[in-house]
Amino acid sequence: MNGSDALIRFVDRWKPAKIVVAGDFMFDHYVYGNAQRLSPDAPVPVLAIEREKWMPGGASNVCLDLLALKCKVSAIGLVGKDDAGKNLKQNLRDSGCHVAGLIADSDRRTTIKQNFVGLAQHRHPQKMFRADIEDRFPIADAVAEKLIAAAKRQLNKASVLIIEDYNKGAMTPAVCQSLIAIANQQGIPVLVDPAAIEDYKKYTGATCITPNRTEAALATGLNQDEPQAMAKKLLREFKLQTVVLTIDKHGALLLEKKKAPKIIPTEARSVYDVTGAGDMVIAMLGAALSNGADWTTATELANMAAGLEVERFGIVPIELDEVLLALLERQHAELGKVRTLEQLGPELAAYRKQGRRIAFTNGCFDILHAGHVAYLRQARAQGDLLVLGVNADASIRRIKGPDRPVNRQDDRLMVLSELESVDYVVVFNEDTPMKLLHAIKPDVLVKGGDYAKNQVVGAAYVESHGGCVIVVDLVKGRSTTNIIQKIEATKR
Repeated sequence: MNGSDALIRFVDRWKPAKIVVAGDFMFDHYVYGNAQRLSPDAPVPVLAIEREKWMPGGASNVCLDLLALKCKVSAIGLVGKDDAGKNLKQNLRDSGCHVAGLIADSDRRTTIKQNFVGLAQHRHPQKMFRADIEDRFPIADAVAEKLIAAAKRQLNKASVLIIEDYNKGAMTPAVCQSLIAIANQQGIPVLVDPAAIEDYKKYTGATCITPNRTEAALATGLNQDEPQAMAKKLLREFKLQTVVLTIDKHGALLLEKKKAPKIIPTEARSVYDVTGAGDMVIAMLGAALSNGADWTTATELANMAAGLEVERFGIVPIELDEVLLALLERQHAELGKVRTLEQLGPELAAYRKQGRRIAFTNGCFDILHAGHVAYLRQARAQGDLLVLGVNADASIRRIKGPDRPVNRQDDRLMVLSELESVDYVVVFNEDTPMKLLHAIKPDVLVKGGDYAKNQVVGAAYVESHGGCVIVVDLVKGRSTTNIIQKIEATKR
């Protein structure tokens, strides 16, 4: 598996890519209200409606997920010649999706899923039931020809084709096979999020398929507890290159042609609502592959994005920046706070993309005392995160003499890493932190009040690239030298 550092570096190099989404486009209608009482004429809850919300759903949701991942998205599918169809197209267009490939079909209604969500006794919202408006019959040949023609136009310069099939009639065997053939001819990978159907023949020749274990069991006739057997059967029977089979809390099983299967684990998370997790998986797979990821990297990122999705109520597209922050949090859990300068660079670059203000200070911190703690609290308050440069043992001996430091470098780093005010700790061997300042380029350089601003090492450099220098007060009578002198006095 890839470590968080490699994934952070990968996301840091992320570039927009064009992805085409073909599938069943729907409109989700959410009706919210209070459900505080039962109906007097039947044992059913009464929903007192307070507000409504319309959101793109189905394949539309994959489009929104991709837009959140900074992709350029073109949609291919059907809507009805009705107000819902017009509104769905406008909603997607306003979100940044190219909708010229959404064909209005006068023979069918726009698919609408009406979700009734109640709040009882001031608890969190709970979906009470759903009502669907849809036509599921296969599309006419003339309409299929329009979809295929639109695909030929939209796949020009695309990096990935995603087929998002809900078995609503648009993605017929003929349409799927035509889309796969067009993409294969142009060397464009085809990722399929399959419908819950027994026969996957229409997906034959795709690059990758992403069923969950229930869908895979239905399509293969095998037991859900045999994910490897199911993946191997899918790969073989439908001439695929890759299968990414999601296995709930265990993550995903990745099977590439001519390679051993591997489990890509996911992090344990509080599951609030699994709706939309599968859409997020295929969106991230497509976006990552468009950026040159291998299948392991793409699946790891897909797992992380889906994990963030299930922590939300309803369908909420996960932004690329949110994935990056989750990777940074995981990196902290894996490595703690101590970093090399090489490790620190990509992480700080990621935080800067979030608009975070980076503060920096430095020192020996030989014997940690209350004055240090108060000083570091003040330094942290100057930014959104604090990078602490710490003199190496050899550096301290050169500056303070052969009897210093009292505490070795590893001991000092361990203690400093436990301070809440410190986000990162990096060691430097030089007598001054200039090398760190040039690499980090902090927004704020902080130094203690025993220095005048013009005496602060690196002040001119920090200000030259738009940063600022802040001198904070120190706690009087608190210093490492005083502590050492008191200890020496007790020995006399």
